[in-house]
Amino acid sequence: MKTGKFIVVEGLEGAGKSTAMSQIQQILSEQGISFITTREPGGTPLAEKMREIVKAETEEHLTAEAELLLMYASRIQLIDNVIKPALAEGKWVVGDRHDMSSLAYQGGGRQLPDSLLLPIRNAVLKDFAPDLTILMDLDPRVGLSRAAARGELDRIERMDMGFFDRTRNVYLELANNNPKVITINAENELVQVQKDLSTTISNWLEKNK
Repeated sequence: MKTGKFIVVEGLEGAGKSTAMSQIQQILSEQGISFITTREPGGTPLAEKMREIVKAETEEHLTAEAELLLMYASRIQLIDNVIKPALAEGKWVVGDRHDMSSLAYQGGGRQLPDSLLLPIRNAVLKDFAPDLTILMDLDPRVGLSRAAARGELDRIERMDMGFFDRTRNVYLELANNNPKVITINAENELVQVQKDLSTTISNWLEKNK
């Protein structure tokens, strides 16, 4: 039985992930490919409740370790209850964030050690991974300015610039070491970004459809 493909869009705040998601969906639709979309954290009723905890300011400080565990708890709910069943049915999945986010945000931004992060990651995900990850890369100063223009920032978006510089550095390091990750310069004009994304997805589909 033919299984689907899992495509993920990653990037910092304001990098244009939503626009990229929409463009990928349009391309897949034009190719006659059946797909669903997901987001992380979230994507199931229980995972969405965990998302609220991660994103919102609360009366109690959420530790970096608790944040990490919530991310992987919500992720496995989504993988087992939504993503894997869809792939088994032959549908493609287009995800707004996945595991690279935790490696970048909790590992890089929060500076949690690999000795904590990687055993949790490996125990939860095992060998499950996206077929393709699109990293929308830009200077966090540009991205946060765009994000602020959209409205009020959430708990993570209000972190200091050092947090986002570390997160970006880990994103780029992971992208450079993974042939299944393609980086798009999200600081370019929108028309150029859309052109680069369209070319990237179209070329990848030619090889992997």
